[in-house]
Amino acid sequence: MKNLSIGGVGISTVVESLRVPMSFAEFLPQLAAAPEVLEATRSWLEPRFADLAQGVGFLDFHTYVVRTPQHTILVDTCIGDDKERGGHKFFHKLRTPWLRNLKAAGVAPEQVDFVLCTHMHADHVGWNTRLVDGRWVPTFPRARYLFARTEYEHRRRNWEAAAGAGYGAFDDSILPVVESGQAVIVEDGHELDGCLRLEPAPGHTPGNVVIHLQSRGERGVFAGDVLHHPIQVAYPEWSSIFCEDRAQSARTRQQFVRTHADTGTLVIPAHFPAPTVGRIRSQGDRWRYDFVD
Repeated sequence: MKNLSIGGVGISTVVESLRVPMSFAEFLPQLAAAPEVLEATRSWLEPRFADLAQGVGFLDFHTYVVRTPQHTILVDTCIGDDKERGGHKFFHKLRTPWLRNLKAAGVAPEQVDFVLCTHMHADHVGWNTRLVDGRWVPTFPRARYLFARTEYEHRRRNWEAAAGAGYGAFDDSILPVVESGQAVIVEDGHELDGCLRLEPAPGHTPGNVVIHLQSRGERGVFAGDVLHHPIQVAYPEWSSIFCEDRAQSARTRQQFVRTHADTGTLVIPAHFPAPTVGRIRSQGDRWRYDFVD
């Protein structure tokens, strides 16, 4: 994604991994079971967003750097290095250039004021911490980490009930932040810097949120995992296997698409392949996603 601005707020990306192939049959089974949809969308899915011969869609993993007039803010912190993730091939014991990429974007860890996580899946909280002398410590020593209360309480209860729940992300990426005193548990509708607002978007996880951005009459929305892949704009009733409540996730996604279609709002998803950011447009009784190249 190119650097962009929404009103007086600058947004850039810090890349962890690009064009990670995910089997449609594994992560979006409704699409894999609808070959007629794949064929009808081939002209715009390939080659940027899918390789249909291989039956895969491409996902990116990146963090957004948001610069308001007051603060430097990170939205979602990817998978992280050195994390024990049960051997999962896309998550386990990674070594990536993410931290170097953050510095190349002009941000040292000490300069981050806030970290916002749309939810607490392992690929959205990983760089909350890093491994130092065998201990997990907050990556951003001055930052306050804002966690939505519903999501935090759900993960805490799961952690107490079953050690290692959620690939162990609560242990290594949330608890060290809480123990350092840097976690701030916030309520629905929490606002930051007069331009960012958290809105509940349940389904993918119980406490999943989207983050609205409004500045100088312009609007954007950080969609997190309400949308995993561009095909879900056209078919918002399709939930990925990563959604914890697929029926609720579908309802949330359908509402999200209808709410933002034809409004000019910039949609800023967590995993769409570059150029990532775009707008939702009506197309007959469906919708399409127009990328901002």
